[in-house]
Amino acid sequence: MKKYFAQLRPMERRLVVGVIVVFLIVLNAVFIWPHFSDWGNLQRRLGDAQRKLNLYQTAVAQIPMLQAQVKKFESEGEFVAPEDQGVDFMRTVQAQSAQSSVNIVNTSRQLTRTNDAFFVEQSQNIDVIANDEQLVDFLYKLGSGSSMIRVRDLELQTDPPRLHLSAKIRLVANYQKNPKAAAAQPSNAKAK
Repeated sequence: MKKYFAQLRPMERRLVVGVIVVFLIVLNAVFIWPHFSDWGNLQRRLGDAQRKLNLYQTAVAQIPMLQAQVKKFESEGEFVAPEDQGVDFMRTVQAQSAQSSVNIVNTSRQLTRTNDAFFVEQSQNIDVIANDEQLVDFLYKLGSGSSMIRVRDLELQTDPPRLHLSAKIRLVANYQKNPKAAAAQPSNAKAK
């Protein structure tokens, strides 16, 4: 190569060097310059992967604690057989209404929802007539007991003589599903 280059005239040498320089610039432009940002992208992806790994490791470390909490919550409260839940719900409401001197005028059909993994939700609308102290006592004692009954909707009006309150109440009770069936449900979901 040196011999060939030595035989060229000065202008030809400049032309050959210029062609080589242009060729190297084109090669750099095509193959090297587009990849200058790859190192930054690689560093960013590595940082994202490290954060995700730390998040997953933290979640995995919490699994024993969460399993213990699930077992604790499963064992709390009383279990009512599914066929007795509706009867228990109404028995609790009627017992509390008698204790608080609240008159239940009308009840609707109970609705059951079972989308939760641990609880079955029973809801029912009732119409009651009572004075304000009796109604507050009824609602407070209904929610403060271990019955898991809560008020979802409440509409208040006065009765025509304006002596009592007429209330339309939607009550919701959460009953624990069968603990063995609830524990088997997540394992079935993993098998699918």
